[in-house]
Amino acid sequence: MPETTAAALHDIVERFHRAMLNKSADDLADLYAVDARHEFPFLFPGLPTCFNGREEIRAGYRAMWGATPVEPEAIRDVAIHETAEAGTVVVEQTVVGALAPAGRPVTVPGILVIRVRDGLIVHTRDYMDGLGVAAATDRLPDLVAALGG
Repeated sequence: MPETTAAALHDIVERFHRAMLNKSADDLADLYAVDARHEFPFLFPGLPTCFNGREEIRAGYRAMWGATPVEPEAIRDVAIHETAEAGTVVVEQTVVGALAPAGRPVTVPGILVIRVRDGLIVHTRDYMDGLGVAAATDRLPDLVAALGG
């Protein structure tokens, strides 16, 4: 199995970000191995804790991005940290966008831990500010109610 180079990891992160900006579930899912896993370790309103397999990732992101009123405009503050584990990077990022149709600004900081093997993502841990998204999309009262508050 060939080692994944730093340049290849950076290319995958760039393609991942492009898929996010375009809200393209197909482009995102095509970065993943057939048996990949994409986890959401932090509570995020309306999301499962993970998607298992490329096609579940595709369907999950298609549904998620199709339902969100947030239109991403840029991904800023990107820092890609190589790790001691071959094929693994930690990506710091801030997604900046607007809430349609009003155009109210939305900022979502997050961290991705991405593991790549043979040129495809095999595992992602996606840490994003779910409470921030809920507040920005006026869903915080629903989230609090769902949690029994």
